[in-house]
Amino acid sequence: MRRNRDDIRRNARPGFKLAAVLALSMLAVLLLNACSGNESSVFHTNSSEEASLDNVSRVPWDYRIVESSVGDLIGSDMTILPDNELMPNDENYATGDKIWALQYMDAEMTTDANERSNVQLSAWSTIKTFKTQEDAKKDMADLKVPVTTEIDLVGVYKTQLKEKTRNFAVLELPSGNRIKQPIDDARYKDLEKKKKVSVKLEEIHDFADYESAYAKFRGWAS
Repeated sequence: MRRNRDDIRRNARPGFKLAAVLALSMLAVLLLNACSGNESSVFHTNSSEEASLDNVSRVPWDYRIVESSVGDLIGSDMTILPDNELMPNDENYATGDKIWALQYMDAEMTTDANERSNVQLSAWSTIKTFKTQEDAKKDMADLKVPVTTEIDLVGVYKTQLKEKTRNFAVLELPSGNRIKQPIDDARYKDLEKKKKVSVKLEEIHDFADYESAYAKFRGWAS
């Protein structure tokens, strides 16, 4: 009788070990699942935190004057052809009147940790209408202002592909963004040891907030 009990115990041990292994495995899976669902876990990568490393800003980018005509009149508003944009009819235009539209474009500028910029331009949108082209040009002249000034020269460098060499200058704009411009050999030698350089800029002001502006490179001052 005792031998039979020992035999039963001996035969039950493998089954008990298997059950214990299965239980531990299930516990480990549950723990891993709990960790992966926890945003603060080492198993989780927070993409929003990585994205926050980039500096994103919206800046005024450009203006233009477009010849247009008045389409439908809708209450106190009007449509502007050919794009059928809806605008207030402040000047009491009639359907078919020739007008001049001042259009605006802005840009979303993303600067990464290496100071490389990526620019996404918006579509053109009409912000104001005029009866004459001259009036439109006067208004735009206050929003796009040419400036000659000195800015920081980050440095110059050369690149070579096969037997072709190209020269570049890296400039820092007043906004803090850095741009590169191709230069010839003579300008490369002239700028090689300089820290400042005289350039022509165009200040693009925001029509809704004139103090907000973005300076665009428009050429060398000399």
